[in-house]
Amino acid sequence: MPQFSAHAILTQCSSALGLPDHVIEWLSVTGTESLPSCFPVTDLAVASIGAAGLALADLMAAQGQTVRVEVDRRMASLWFDFTIAPLGWELPNAWDPIAGDYEAHDGWIKLHTNAPHHKQAALSVLDCEPDRDAVSAAIAERSSQELETAIVAAGGCAAVMRSHVEWQEHPQGRAVIAEPLVHWGEAGSDIPSAWRPKLDRPLAGLRVLDLTRILAGPIATRFLAGFGADVLRIDPPDWDEPAIAPDVTLGKRCTRLNLRRQPDREVFEHLLSEADVLVHGYRRDALEALGLGPVARQAIRPGLIDVSLNAYGHSGPWANRRGFDSLVQLSSGIAAAGMVWRSSDRPVSLPVQALDHATGYLMAAAVIIGVRARLSGSTQRKARLSLARTAELLFAARGEPTTGDFPPAARTDYASATEFTPWGPALRLKSPLKLSNCDMRWERPAQKLGSAGAHWERVSGEST
Repeated sequence: MPQFSAHAILTQCSSALGLPDHVIEWLSVTGTESLPSCFPVTDLAVASIGAAGLALADLMAAQGQTVRVEVDRRMASLWFDFTIAPLGWELPNAWDPIAGDYEAHDGWIKLHTNAPHHKQAALSVLDCEPDRDAVSAAIAERSSQELETAIVAAGGCAAVMRSHVEWQEHPQGRAVIAEPLVHWGEAGSDIPSAWRPKLDRPLAGLRVLDLTRILAGPIATRFLAGFGADVLRIDPPDWDEPAIAPDVTLGKRCTRLNLRRQPDREVFEHLLSEADVLVHGYRRDALEALGLGPVARQAIRPGLIDVSLNAYGHSGPWANRRGFDSLVQLSSGIAAAGMVWRSSDRPVSLPVQALDHATGYLMAAAVIIGVRARLSGSTQRKARLSLARTAELLFAARGEPTTGDFPPAARTDYASATEFTPWGPALRLKSPLKLSNCDMRWERPAQKLGSAGAHWERVSGEST
């Protein structure tokens, strides 16, 4: 049985996912360490990873197999950060030089400028040189609210720091709070499938089409690949994640398609017609604008398990707004609470991108529950989640702050075998999750984006 407030978080996650109440009894938690924060970040890690593990256990229970699940607190905390340790090479800096927190004349604002087009949008509004001092001086003279509105309108990404009370009173905050943690919907009738889970590799042969980028979606599909799913990630021709790809493409194949070009669109529709699962993290209106809304997707692949992610929720005035974990932490009150807790003169975010990671594992769990529903004949196979709603889960579980140091990853935390990636050799953290019937493992190392062909692998156990 999970300990600390992890149990309370897991209970909410399990209920939102629709897992039977008794499955929580199948989970045990080891270790006592916690990441320092005024929020239960490690408990969130344990609960979300545990929920994904329990979803697998429930899938196997439907096949007559009893599976026990174990989560290690220390490893769960470490997996909420980078899981890879390069040997003889270095990961690029994940953050653009001008990304970060700035003080305007009426409060704080965060800029997210890692993508070149987001950076250009912010600089066009600020009308200054691409230099941190110049950006700071330009922001200091203006209103944070006005800048947030202007940068978002220009196609950029920014967030004003709000308290949780202010967020609860904001139209988008009210919309998010009213949403369920996992919003379920029904898929149409099936194309028959011969796929069934295997005891030693539960998701082997399951085809997962991955239309996600930084960071929650790739974490979800990395988990699915760890239990055998055939994950094919699709990126546009000009997209890259040099600091993130070595961490999150583990076990996947990665290709590129331009869905605005008819030949690539036809390839995508063929891939979708043979997929079991679609996981996507585009803004709510993006696929609809391409004529690939939920009705069209179900027409291409009847009965598709369809799991989607949005940053700021799926309703309200910001439902189509671009967003990232770090921005949602500013908007929702997390960074303001951290600032008060630490008696700081600037925003204090969580020690890791916990909203991304937790939402990713809940997405993986939703996929598995969709698979379980399909096997049982249920049509409840569409799920929607958001970073902002996961933030509310964290606020609801908030208790006493966790203080003290959390020891960084030690050599013994990594697997002994070397992973040979396209960037160079590396070590990978040991899994935070153990199942009594199988291990979480990956059959291929991390891959560069666009390194594979746009087709499904033909392997034993594939879907039909």
